[in-house]
Amino acid sequence: MTTVIVDYQSGNLHSAEKSFVRMAAETGSGRVIVSSDPEAVLAADRIVLPGVGAFADCRNGLMAVPGLFEAIRRRVIDEEAPFLGICVGSQMMASVGTEDGETPGFGWIPGRVVRIKPGSGGIKVPHMGWNALELRATHPVLEGIEPGDHAYFVHSYHVVPEHEEHLLATVQHGGPVTAVIGRDNIVGTQFHPEKSQATGLRLIANFLRWRP
Repeated sequence: MTTVIVDYQSGNLHSAEKSFVRMAAETGSGRVIVSSDPEAVLAADRIVLPGVGAFADCRNGLMAVPGLFEAIRRRVIDEEAPFLGICVGSQMMASVGTEDGETPGFGWIPGRVVRIKPGSGGIKVPHMGWNALELRATHPVLEGIEPGDHAYFVHSYHVVPEHEEHLLATVQHGGPVTAVIGRDNIVGTQFHPEKSQATGLRLIANFLRWRP
């Protein structure tokens, strides 16, 4: 069994690889590799798509690697391999991003990626640091994670899904901010599980065991 963390030059993947390798060993979930090779993606049992930076830059970087997005789409949408998007990797599952103009997303979860509203009470954007999760639905990837468990965020934009059932968890930051989205065999976290200590490691372990 192989989990591929997709490398398209969007952020430092070392901490993500380290966390996934650790939990794969603990759960007996096979090997974890970091790759930009479409053939590796096509052979993967699970796919993880990270992303750091601006929506358009991440999307354009991914699309610039010949055959890579096509391989991801085939494994995830056509063949229903489990998929985890992290931060901008999660945002790209939406229909459109609105940072610096509108940029098409994958359209896998209908909705828009919009800037967080600062609100009152000194709430600042970017949303940075630890925040307590509010669970909106039960999901195998959230098993054992309790309301109030903390996760680590660094972002200014979040996904607003069109359909309530695709919103799995939120946090409060001047109002509700999306933390986890998902449907069928795909799930995405706005927070960084590889930086979220016990909560993040549990989510990673759940994902590696998930059989949608």
